[in-house]
Amino acid sequence: MTLNETNDQEPLHDKFHGMIESINFALKILKHRKDIDPHTITRLFLDPTKVQLSDMDFLCDISHENELQLVPLLPHLNTMTSKIGQYLNQLLRPFADRVMKTTQFHHDIDFIQKLNHYACTQHRLTTTTLFCTIKISNFYHLDSHTTIIDRIGYFLQDNLVTNKLEQISIMTIKNLVQLFLYNNIFRYNEHIYTFTKGSPTTMPITDTLSSIYLFQWQAKLLRIIKQKDEFFGRCEDELFFTWNSSSNELHDLLQSIKVQYPIVYFHTSIGSNVNYSNLYIVNQNGQLYTRINRDTTLKENYILPYVTGHPKRMYSIWFRSALIRAAGCCSLVKDFQQERIYLELTLLVNGYSLEFLERHVEHFFDYFHAYKMRYLMDQMIYETFRQHWFDFITMKNESQEMTQQIDDNGHLIRLNYLYEQGPRCQ
Repeated sequence: MTLNETNDQEPLHDKFHGMIESINFALKILKHRKDIDPHTITRLFLDPTKVQLSDMDFLCDISHENELQLVPLLPHLNTMTSKIGQYLNQLLRPFADRVMKTTQFHHDIDFIQKLNHYACTQHRLTTTTLFCTIKISNFYHLDSHTTIIDRIGYFLQDNLVTNKLEQISIMTIKNLVQLFLYNNIFRYNEHIYTFTKGSPTTMPITDTLSSIYLFQWQAKLLRIIKQKDEFFGRCEDELFFTWNSSSNELHDLLQSIKVQYPIVYFHTSIGSNVNYSNLYIVNQNGQLYTRINRDTTLKENYILPYVTGHPKRMYSIWFRSALIRAAGCCSLVKDFQQERIYLELTLLVNGYSLEFLERHVEHFFDYFHAYKMRYLMDQMIYETFRQHWFDFITMKNESQEMTQQIDDNGHLIRLNYLYEQGPRCQ
């Protein structure tokens, strides 16, 4: 993020409330023009007694070898822009996902499923196929606020049939994006800072705005890749595609993109083996090999991820998700078993019992009807197990799409049940 410190002598309290009044005044104008329905405007209005000024906090990042980094973290609830940001994301994200559906990976499991289909089902991976990854280093602060706002407008104009999205005009959406981007502030050492580029990474709308910007940035690359019938996709700040032409031609293409868009900083990796989204991917003479990219010799790797909420429940979900991820990401049974053992050791090192592990591992293998897999190193049985895994992921994706549609329409009711806290019935 790029920041700007306010150095005037205006008291902090007065400046804060002045910005709240400015946002409410802009919303009143939109209400007067009938650009947004009154009910929505009422929800977006800010109550000065409930709005909080975010304080900069830091989390330790120990994912790098022999290096400790402090990652800035900004709370995103009850801030000046949280309501507008949430509304914009609910408005823009479903539409953007539909437009970008064929060119994006939702997560690493989605990526593996699509790459496996390309290589093992369609048999399009050849002995000379190269892999290329692109990592965007300034994903959360790509360009100035003005340019981001313009790019959102161009994206909507290019992909909407009319000039409205859900009865909201493109101009009104741009006005709301402007309100959001220019009013993200936080306090640090009794000074107020504003974002001159980007917005808080804790807010989902930040990902949405950056993804829309990059969708237009990648247009030239995507056009050439489609002409060559290559595999392509992007997950947030990471791109992956295959290349069956000369490496010199690829280097020239990437260099031309750097020259055309110098504001977007990225680095690339090209070869028969690459790292992408914490995965190690290899073209072994036309056969796809994948595994989770992890150095288990590092002590820091045996640390559980940071979670919020009830720890036992959250780490139960994490463990099951990690096992599911391992099954899809590891093409060989030995790599899967090694990853499973690593996950179990991580929980044991952090104080979880063998009973806790046994219950979750047994449930995982029983669910996929593959309990023998826990003790065997048979690649053929593992292939059958992975096919069940792919079927499960397909079914899960279809269910999530239906749930998302219900949620987008405002008809989804979520019920949480902490079954670890007691029996289901007395």
